[in-house]
Amino acid sequence: MRKRKIKPHFENLRVIDAGSKGKAVAKAPDGRIVFISGAVPGDLVSVQTTRKRKGYFEGFVTELHEASPDRVAPKCIHFGTCGGCKWQHMSYEAQLRFKQKEITENLLRIGKLELPEIDPILPAPEPFYYRNKMEFSFSNNRWLQKSELEANDAVESRNGLGLHIPGMWDKVLDLAECHLMADPVNEIRLSIRDFAEEHGMSFFDPRKQEGLLRTLMIRSTSAGDLMVVLQYFEDDPEARELLLNHLKDSFSQISSLYYTINQKKNDTLYDQDLVLFHGDPGIDETMEGLKFHITPKSFYQTNSRQAYALYKKVREFAELQGSELVYDLYTGLGTIAQFIASKAGRVVGIEAIPEAVQAAKENAAANNIPNVSFYSGDMKDLFSQEFLAENGIPDVLITDPPRDGMHKDVIERILECAPSRIVYVSCNSATQARDLALMKDDYEVVRVQPVDMFPQTHHVENIVLLKRRNNP
Repeated sequence: MRKRKIKPHFENLRVIDAGSKGKAVAKAPDGRIVFISGAVPGDLVSVQTTRKRKGYFEGFVTELHEASPDRVAPKCIHFGTCGGCKWQHMSYEAQLRFKQKEITENLLRIGKLELPEIDPILPAPEPFYYRNKMEFSFSNNRWLQKSELEANDAVESRNGLGLHIPGMWDKVLDLAECHLMADPVNEIRLSIRDFAEEHGMSFFDPRKQEGLLRTLMIRSTSAGDLMVVLQYFEDDPEARELLLNHLKDSFSQISSLYYTINQKKNDTLYDQDLVLFHGDPGIDETMEGLKFHITPKSFYQTNSRQAYALYKKVREFAELQGSELVYDLYTGLGTIAQFIASKAGRVVGIEAIPEAVQAAKENAAANNIPNVSFYSGDMKDLFSQEFLAENGIPDVLITDPPRDGMHKDVIERILECAPSRIVYVSCNSATQARDLALMKDDYEVVRVQPVDMFPQTHHVENIVLLKRRNNP
């Protein structure tokens, strides 16, 4: 039998930086980088490594010898196990500092861009309870806490409803609390879990692909309206309606209650038929007098208050004078398109999800905005020379792509139509920097504005204003 290699254990490492995916950074005695879970820059720690690669190690803190001035007590009892808030042990001021640093380094290192002085990051007014959407998973084989394993007692129930353990698709942490979304979200989640257990409803088994209850999605608005979407795997009408009626009768705040039966291998909702069990088809978010009707499949920024701050910056960067033709790529519900429409001549939005485009059209009609139009299709296919010929060449282009950034064909089309200004919004400054590098011969970076949409995590939004070179 081959001997198992003993993974190195390092003593007294000084943590020097915050790295990718929320991990901290130190240097091993041989100079290699060590990515550490559970550390804060400035800590002095001992680290047990879990993975060794040619140029780096990965590991976790086994002992904290000296705490960083930026270290704080985490608010949540699940911190360190749950992957939802990896930076709860870091002061909010330090979180902002490292997010701004990451954006700067990505734009310089990956994009090799000439940068102006970057605007200070816009902090979130509320570092907790800021999300308007969360998705939870049911499991019949929940993650067992260390205390449960050490007790050596028989575990009464392995059912759980919560978030996946980082890197484990089949392990769910049963949440007693979560501080990312305001109540009654915790109450609703716990009520569903307890009611299902009391009535013998089966929780999903992803390995065997069986069980009644699969996922739970909750959305909220600034006004307090709630949407709940229950995803079932098995079709059991009696059990299904029992739980749905319990929610309807117990929580008057739920103004939109949906369910679906999903027996696919994955739990994405976008290709599912959703059934409205109770209430309205959607919930409404308002912003500067505009109303946005949010349906279960709609994309809407997950931090409503910071979305407003973000959109105001996008509008400012666009420098609209009232006559411009603006393209809004990856428009989602058309929120940015409608938000800027009063300052533009005409706005054209493109989005891949048909339901989102339909909702965008309905929202624009309800908001009495006549100078916007929306089109549905794959961006790299729809955004073509024929599309430009039909809709006109944009003066200003706004793009807010998913984390993977823009397809190279989309970038080529942007360069061909050569708008005078581009406002690029991104939740991933690494792919944003990659895309900007392909445009830097034609466009210069004029302004950069980080926006913290996701406190307690390493994620951050960034807005970049580009102006065409030699543009009069």
